[in-house]
Amino acid sequence: MSQGTGQRVSPLFDTHAHLDDEQFDDIRAEVIGNAVSAGVRNIVCVGTTACSSEKCLRIAEQFPIVHAAVGIQPNYCADAKADDWDRVIKLADSDRAVAIGETGLDRYWDHCPFDLQQDYFDRHIRLSQETGQPFIVHMRDCMEDILIMLRDARERGPLHGVMHSYTGDESNAAECVELGMHISFAGMVTFKKSDELRTVASSVPSDRILIETDAPYLSPHPKRGVRPNEPALICHTAECLAAARNVPLEEFSQQTHANALRFFRLVAG
Repeated sequence: MSQGTGQRVSPLFDTHAHLDDEQFDDIRAEVIGNAVSAGVRNIVCVGTTACSSEKCLRIAEQFPIVHAAVGIQPNYCADAKADDWDRVIKLADSDRAVAIGETGLDRYWDHCPFDLQQDYFDRHIRLSQETGQPFIVHMRDCMEDILIMLRDARERGPLHGVMHSYTGDESNAAECVELGMHISFAGMVTFKKSDELRTVASSVPSDRILIETDAPYLSPHPKRGVRPNEPALICHTAECLAAARNVPLEEFSQQTHANALRFFRLVAG
């Protein structure tokens, strides 16, 4: 695997970062400056609650390279107030909102009844299908549950979404692609023991692969001990995946950047 020299390459697109996290409150401008210096041209700041989504939009309004995703992450569905979903629907209409989510399902944590998670996941997918905005899928220990709902939703109409921080196997990735989804990889793909995940990443079609940091979490090798993770470190993930896919780093950077622009509909095509 690549040892991650972190050489500067441009353009890079961090498709999933939680810049609204309080860890960034005192250093947010510096972190975004670091990203720009590392060749990052776009970052999607992803909401996890209605309030978080509002903060993501404020950050996107302040920093031109930042865009917002608005939604209620599955582990926070039980805490959602009666009007929070209506707030998300209104936020999605903002000029700086480019995606719906983070949504999905999670069987690892026991923070929310599973049927409630499914209800909110369905709401996010339907909102995506109504608005044309892509949706962002969180998945943990529930791949088959996710696929069941995606298959059902695909019967209603086209899907335009991404499997965020993908950790599933090759066959499930292939089905997700067939259903219309993109596959995004975060810092875990760079870890020394992630040979199988790198094999999965090498199998994803070149026009369906995306990269992300999931900052402030999942710092990539060789910065795994660095806290908080930040968008500038996406260069290590890009370098690792380019090596795994046996393509030049600059080519991989340009491909994933173009993929993300199309996915978030920031350019025509």
